[in-house]
Amino acid sequence: MPIATLIAAESIVGDDIDAAADRLRDAGLSVSGWDWIDEGRAADIMAGGTVPAIRAALAPLEERLDIVVQPGGHRRKMLLVSDMDSTMITVECIDELADYAGLKAEISAVTERAMRGELDFVEALRGRVKLLEGLEASAIDRCRAERVRIMPGARELVPTMRGWGAHCLLVSGGFHHFADPVAAEIGFDRTVANRLAVERGQLTGEVTGAIVDSAVKARLLADSAADLGLDNAQTLAVGDGANDIPMIEAAGLGIAYHAKPKAAAAAGAAIRHNDLTTLLYAQGVPRAEWVRD
Repeated sequence: MPIATLIAAESIVGDDIDAAADRLRDAGLSVSGWDWIDEGRAADIMAGGTVPAIRAALAPLEERLDIVVQPGGHRRKMLLVSDMDSTMITVECIDELADYAGLKAEISAVTERAMRGELDFVEALRGRVKLLEGLEASAIDRCRAERVRIMPGARELVPTMRGWGAHCLLVSGGFHHFADPVAAEIGFDRTVANRLAVERGQLTGEVTGAIVDSAVKARLLADSAADLGLDNAQTLAVGDGANDIPMIEAAGLGIAYHAKPKAAAAAGAAIRHNDLTTLLYAQGVPRAEWVRD
């Protein structure tokens, strides 16, 4: 039986749950009961019907609640594949790095269009990196120290999932110079990202090797699940941009996190109000069981 998880940014009360149950019944769907995950913050409603039908019935409540609807089985996922920029960290690294070259406005405008799916991701990435040619490589470390901040909830999400044996993979269309230390700080098992070419202490304006694009992200999800012997239902993917859509669509549970419209529309659930601990509530995990390294 599907489970609809309701998560409030501030508080959720019985009237909210009653309103959700009424909407489900009005849509001709059955409600067999509900339980608190954390009283006043997150609750599960057990409903009969298809996941799309339940999502559609509850959609009007998403103005103030985050709602995740999924099948009841394999709720605690054994594989997490996550984007980095604007998902596990609060910024887009290439935009912040561009600020050290005096090009933030120009480059961030391209980033926004690429994340909305209006530009080819690979071409847009190569074009933005080209503009950084000649920037001192020392700006990377300065940028990481001065600008990169971990997204709220990340330090709970990843250690908690790893605590029950899940494998956590950070897959970024950004750069290893940022992704490696971010992954280490949060606790990811593995990182896959692009590499900025550096010669004589300066960026060359090139990316070395193949680009990590949307197809690579989706393939890494599938390959990782296969390597771990997991059913697709045991996988969770989260991201915010158009280049995350294939992996979000491919995952057992695909989450769009404060995402661009195309990504939000493609996802199994869109988180708009809360931080990354919402993904723990989606897996039925109360705050008392969260781990924070």
